[in-house]
Amino acid sequence: MKRILSVFILALSPCLFAQQVVLEDREPEAATGFDNKTSVSTKEFMVVAANPYASWAGKNIIERGGSAIDAAIAVQAMLSLVEPQSSGIGGGAFIMYWDNTQKRLFTYDGREVAGEKATSDMFMVDGKPMSWRDAVVGGKSVGVPGVMKALEMAHNAHGTLEWKDLFDDTIKQADDGFEVSPRLARLLSLDYHPGLNEFPLSSTYFKPGGESLKAGFIRKNPALAESLRQIAKEGADYLYTGKLAKQIVDTVNTAKINPGSLTLSDFSNYEAIKRSPLCGKYMTYKVCGMAPPSSGGVSVLQILKGLENKGLDKYGAQSAEFAHLFAQSSALAFADREEYIADLDFLGISPVPLVNSRYLNERAKQVQLSNKWEEAEAGLPYQNVAYAQDDAYELNSTSHISIIDKAGNAISMTTSVEFMFGSGLMVGGFMLNNQLTDFALSPSRDGKQVLNAVAAKKRPRSSMSPTIVFDQDNKVHLVVGSPGGSRIINYVAQTIVNVLAFEMDVQEAISAPRISNRNGYTALEKGTSLAAIKPALEAKGHEVRLVDLNSGIHAIHVDNGTLKGGADPRREGVAVGQ
Repeated sequence: MKRILSVFILALSPCLFAQQVVLEDREPEAATGFDNKTSVSTKEFMVVAANPYASWAGKNIIERGGSAIDAAIAVQAMLSLVEPQSSGIGGGAFIMYWDNTQKRLFTYDGREVAGEKATSDMFMVDGKPMSWRDAVVGGKSVGVPGVMKALEMAHNAHGTLEWKDLFDDTIKQADDGFEVSPRLARLLSLDYHPGLNEFPLSSTYFKPGGESLKAGFIRKNPALAESLRQIAKEGADYLYTGKLAKQIVDTVNTAKINPGSLTLSDFSNYEAIKRSPLCGKYMTYKVCGMAPPSSGGVSVLQILKGLENKGLDKYGAQSAEFAHLFAQSSALAFADREEYIADLDFLGISPVPLVNSRYLNERAKQVQLSNKWEEAEAGLPYQNVAYAQDDAYELNSTSHISIIDKAGNAISMTTSVEFMFGSGLMVGGFMLNNQLTDFALSPSRDGKQVLNAVAAKKRPRSSMSPTIVFDQDNKVHLVVGSPGGSRIINYVAQTIVNVLAFEMDVQEAISAPRISNRNGYTALEKGTSLAAIKPALEAKGHEVRLVDLNSGIHAIHVDNGTLKGGADPRREGVAVGQ
């Protein structure tokens, strides 16, 4: 029996559970096809991003002498235009930056923050969690965006080109118009987001004349062009203390659905945070990720350590044996995640016990081929204290950027507006996030607060897992990350195992059929060869579902001096370089 000294385990209400099942089965962004791709090899630099416009914007910056962070800023600006369902300047990001001159890894937290008027019960009505529509859509769910502040902080430290010159490609494209991609058109046609029908700016932009934008349509965005012109001229402060901040606050607080309570001081007081990375050993490699509130640095490493020394080379990457081991290790990591990952800095709690080698080695002993499947319990890394699970929605619509520049600097950046098209609110030509629903909706039970409860000026937990892997000589070996909601953790861990343990080509590792387990049923990617192992897993006690597993892995593998880039065939990303 677990000893719960500070908080009690939180039970999901039947109403909330039903909503989560519906959303979970949909996936954060619906699957829109599979386009076979091959890895791209270059010698000088590589940019991998989620849309060709964005990859080429980053390439242009590096060719002009820019660093990896310069390129990432250009990529993010372009994604705000061409992939508004996933990320943008109205969202947040986690940035990992390897400075190849200093031989030092830096991480920057640009996660959204709850406003000063936020309360722990803001998503509760009559003692129950709000419905999905009321929680996600509209102003209440919007956190103070952080991506531009984090990019500016990183640029001040590592940029080579001037800030004002990093937005030119997107400004021109927004003025001239971009070609709507098949993916964006498909996601709009599915009509998942109520806000795109309810909020005038969003509806007019995405559904002119009442019909969703079609693939190939040339869409101009002069409002975004103007926002970026001012950000280029005045810096990120234009979004935090300028005209744009007031527009966002007014839009959030007067939303006709679920109005919020942000203030101008919430914006002027926002700060990105430079954090220490979390690193650990896997095989002969050093794997580094973000500290909380990101899950990546803890959960990905926990999964990898659970699989270490399990003789994976004896099994195939698509074998029932590997899937069984992977599901067990992932379940252990998710059990810990649901209880212990939150804005630990805000709470004054160190994440180090969660990645302590002794603790991880003890947890890894529970991953055995001979085991029958069973739901995992969280461990006790904090000695006699365990925290409560929460009921955050965590349906991230997200994008990932992997870059290595000519000087060998590397960036792994995951960026998000949370749900597809965020809150549904548009300001200044970009979408506003709904990241506050990544907090626990239910703050307490029997008067005891959960760790990831909402609090003023707190950052919600995130599944984003940007990762950089180093070889024995402390040289960058793999730059990787993905969108995909809470399954991001599985996608990133599996790709790392595919490259390092199964020695796959990076594109092969990305394209390989996906396996996911979040301490519940085991999901196998529908329409792949993994269907053949379903009976074997069921014989081991798994509940197995064949579902779309819509990853968006973008990775760069450094192989004997050659940069090999791969982009997920499940989305529209491309790897470009020279």
